[in-house]
Amino acid sequence: MKKLFIVSLLVGASFGAFAQSELSYHGKKITEKGAIPATELTTKMNGKDKMPAKVEGTVESVCKVKGCWMKVKTGDGQFMRVTFKDYGFFVPKDIVGKTVVVAGTAESTTTPVDELRHYAEDAGKSKEEIAKITEPEKALTFVADGVIVKK
Repeated sequence: MKKLFIVSLLVGASFGAFAQSELSYHGKKITEKGAIPATELTTKMNGKDKMPAKVEGTVESVCKVKGCWMKVKTGDGQFMRVTFKDYGFFVPKDIVGKTVVVAGTAESTTTPVDELRHYAEDAGKSKEEIAKITEPEKALTFVADGVIVKK
């Protein structure tokens, strides 16, 4: 009976450890509660230049250098670049295709050419692809205080 109890205890503990490893947290510890789908963010902004938000979406790409930004799908072939507040944290570089929840500030911005080229370099683009970037990009961006990566 004692052995059965010990085995049950070990099995229960392993399930608990497994459940905890389903999520990884980066930056400020946040919850998933209240997150809206990334596909709804543009509509929720409703003409605002900036607003606090919690968004859930799928990672399309990540900075190959150190995980200092990621792009999240927003629908219709569009993406939102997510950076991290004050470069205070980064995300793993191997999370393409994973679901994330980000909390922070959504913003309509215009990214200058030199910054776009820097991002392209971080993404591992060729010199030819980088040279083709000649216009600033107006897009939805996000500065995250915290990120949850679902495994």
